[in-house]
Amino acid sequence: MAVMTTPPRVRRTQRAALILLVIVGTINYVDRATLAVGGTLIRADLGLTLGEMGMLLSAFLWAYAFAQLPGGALIDRFGPRRLLGIGLFIWSVAQAAGGIVSNFSQFVVARIFLGLGEAPMFSSGARVVKDWYNIRARGLPTGIYNCTSTLGPTIAPPILTALMLAFGWRWMFIIVGLAGVVVAMIWFIIYREPDEVDLTAEEKNYLQDGEEPQPHAPITLAEWKRLFSFQVSWGLILGFFGVVYLLWLFQAWLPGYLEMERGMSLQKTGWVAAIPYAFGVIGSIGTGKVADLLMARGFTPIDSRRIPAVISLLAMACFTVLAALTPSNTLAVACIAVVMFGAGSSSAMAWAMVSVCAPENNTGSIGGIMNFGGYLGGALAPLITGFIVQATGHFMPALIVGAVIGLASALAYIFVLPSQPISVADVAGK
Repeated sequence: MAVMTTPPRVRRTQRAALILLVIVGTINYVDRATLAVGGTLIRADLGLTLGEMGMLLSAFLWAYAFAQLPGGALIDRFGPRRLLGIGLFIWSVAQAAGGIVSNFSQFVVARIFLGLGEAPMFSSGARVVKDWYNIRARGLPTGIYNCTSTLGPTIAPPILTALMLAFGWRWMFIIVGLAGVVVAMIWFIIYREPDEVDLTAEEKNYLQDGEEPQPHAPITLAEWKRLFSFQVSWGLILGFFGVVYLLWLFQAWLPGYLEMERGMSLQKTGWVAAIPYAFGVIGSIGTGKVADLLMARGFTPIDSRRIPAVISLLAMACFTVLAALTPSNTLAVACIAVVMFGAGSSSAMAWAMVSVCAPENNTGSIGGIMNFGGYLGGALAPLITGFIVQATGHFMPALIVGAVIGLASALAYIFVLPSQPISVADVAGK
């Protein structure tokens, strides 16, 4: 069935919301990169050990992971306008605070609040797409806002390095933090929830066509807890675990891998490490369009997203192994570029599945639950990789472990995730 014509006011809202989500998501990932970019100067200035630097990275990841569970439910109760606006403000203030810390303990606190503030970002994006796009047209916008997970790491090193060289690492933190505060105010001023707009009958028909009637009451604690009893939820958790594990394996260790395993200089690593992430942007946006095309050809909403996600995860696992085994530096970087293409693709499809897996007032909650599972993998990837490299002296075993985890998650998408979404009656326990 063809996608319905989008009413003009809804189309304007879609464009404004999507532009803002891309800006916010890019800031999200630029902020995450500040510690890595300024690592050498920060260690020298504050007298930190390598172990303490690792703990700073972990502080963010664990806070981000566990904040997903309440964060998703709060989005469903209060809406992405409030939750993402408040979250962006909190993480931007925390980011700026990183520029004025004087010791390790203060830096840990700043990183924890950075993780807590960033938690509503992608669940909010899923809810925005659910609220303002017809079910047959959600793949592409999801791919567009999700591309920031690789767009941010692509542009962050040159921008942050320029700021750091011009103003010092402390002002680098403060400047990007203040930029986030400004964007938080713009988001809150411009974005509106559907229930804050007097929608016409035509606009309501566009937004609701193809789905069962959606509940408008906020999700209850009993309904939120019931989400953990569904096979859909566990399929999303287990599938996304491998996606984020492989993404953070490279996001945390790619520069070190290129320097230690591949013998590249620090200067060369700076631009070579950015290349694979550009392919992640292409994978995210391109596969979003593929999902919409598959659904137009008769695939179920979940299967139209699951199929590209599985293919992408399998490609990530295969090319991670090839990167580990090849003696060629050029081929290794090319293989990692394919992995990042798959990461962008599979991540976009995971979030696109969120927009069709549960009723409207559960979208943020199911997204938070999925992202919690994913970032358990994200938090473990740097630690497991570090221990393996420390024990063996090489990255190859760590990359093989990552590939196996990616393969297991692809199998979870195939055998655990069902083709039918959670219905309104299921959540209500009827």
